[in-house]
Amino acid sequence: MIIAQISDSHIAAPGKKAYNIAATAENMASCVEHINRLNPQPNIVLVTGDVTYSGKATEAKRAADILNKLCCPFYIIPGNHDIRSSLWSVFKKNGCPAEDSDFLNYVVEDYAIRMIGLDTTRTNAPGGEICLRRAEWLAEKLAGNSEQPTIIFMHHPPVKFGVLETDEDGFIGADLLGEIVEKYSNILSILCGHIHLVAHVSWRGKTISTAPSMGLQLGLDLTLSRPSEFFLGPPGYQLHYFTPDQNLVTHTIFVKKMNGPYLFEEQ
Repeated sequence: MIIAQISDSHIAAPGKKAYNIAATAENMASCVEHINRLNPQPNIVLVTGDVTYSGKATEAKRAADILNKLCCPFYIIPGNHDIRSSLWSVFKKNGCPAEDSDFLNYVVEDYAIRMIGLDTTRTNAPGGEICLRRAEWLAEKLAGNSEQPTIIFMHHPPVKFGVLETDEDGFIGADLLGEIVEKYSNILSILCGHIHLVAHVSWRGKTISTAPSMGLQLGLDLTLSRPSEFFLGPPGYQLHYFTPDQNLVTHTIFVKKMNGPYLFEEQ
């Protein structure tokens, strides 16, 4: 099984750019085109939040127009730049099969890996949260099938990565979430976005993996002292390969021109 992961697209309204400088819609379109050319094709695409720039329905519709060009099914989860009602109204029939619009949580079945979409957003705040209601929902879903390989995909990582902009946002209920996930050995990975950088960390016996964004890369300053900044770069996405040996291997793909390919035996 192959899963592509797109994150932090920050799609602005038609004719607009994110932060008036980043052509995120064009970047997402480039990723979609690249994914559609992959051989073999991914089985599914997961979009781990910040689908829109400011949460407007017009932005969500623009994102949907791009994502609908994918050759495989896709599923979205909200981020702090999104508004649940906007995503629900645009994607609920295709890409967000949540049980209700209060929290956009759901389970994707019928694949070799079960995928649990978890809404970690809190209203009018940039940080993440798992409240008791969401924790109980997740615990119920995990307990219902404790054998099948499972991925949890959500926007906010519940641990700090040494990126000032997002570390300051915080995550309410991280211990509550950790107490649940550490009980299940069938959780292969927790896929997140939010930090606009590729990074991996071991947490509560699980691997948390974050994806790049649509060209908006946050500055990495491990002194945690410089003002928050971002850079424009090539759009990228993650490709998660569930091997026949049932290992989950993650590759980072950046969509940019490269010289090659060259055959080793000819050089």
